[in-house]
Amino acid sequence: MQVKAFLESTITEAISPSYLEVVDESFMHNVPEGAQSHFKVTVVSDTFEGKRLIARHREINALAAEALEGPVHALALHTYTQEEWIKRGGEPLSSPNCLGGSKLDN
Repeated sequence: MQVKAFLESTITEAISPSYLEVVDESFMHNVPEGAQSHFKVTVVSDTFEGKRLIARHREINALAAEALEGPVHALALHTYTQEEWIKRGGEPLSSPNCLGGSKLDN
């Protein structure tokens, strides 16, 4: 399963976002090559209007449940209404560098 494609299609079908970016950030972490384990998802959708941040994240986590049961270890979510997205300049946030912490080396 290509996790990026799964997340893109599942989120798009469910909430028709005006902006969606799914980034596989696994390469930034101490995981085997091709792990598909760490993703950043930026979503802009009118469906978030009036919803608190936790409700937005729960909605996306529910859509991503299949991937979260399998290869995905970390899912960074950035969820915005159209107005919030415009106010912040319409640019996705950069991810910090991984600070390590893998049991793979033991």
